[in-house]
Amino acid sequence: MANGWAPDGAVQDQIDDSVKDGVSAARARMPCGEGLSDCEDCGEAIPEARRLALPGARTCISCQKLRDRKPLHSAINRRGSKDSQLR
Repeated sequence: MANGWAPDGAVQDQIDDSVKDGVSAARARMPCGEGLSDCEDCGEAIPEARRLALPGARTCISCQKLRDRKPLHSAINRRGSKDSQLR
C-alpha cells in the first residue's frame, strides 16, 4: 500500500499501537487490590458473588453500568493529518 513518504507497514504499526493502547486502557480500568463490601458510589452492599468473581470490586453492578456508559475518548492523534485534527 502506497502511503507517500511513510515507510512500508506504517499503517499496520498505527493499528497495532492503537490496539495496544486500548488494551492498556482497559487493563488500567480493571479493579485491583482490596475490594469493598459496600459500593463506593451509592453505599449499597456489593453481592458476595460479585466480590468472588471480580476481586477488587469497588462498585455494585448498577453503579458500574453507569460508569461503563460514560464515553472514553483517546486524545492521541496517530494519523497526524489536518482532517483528523479538526474532528
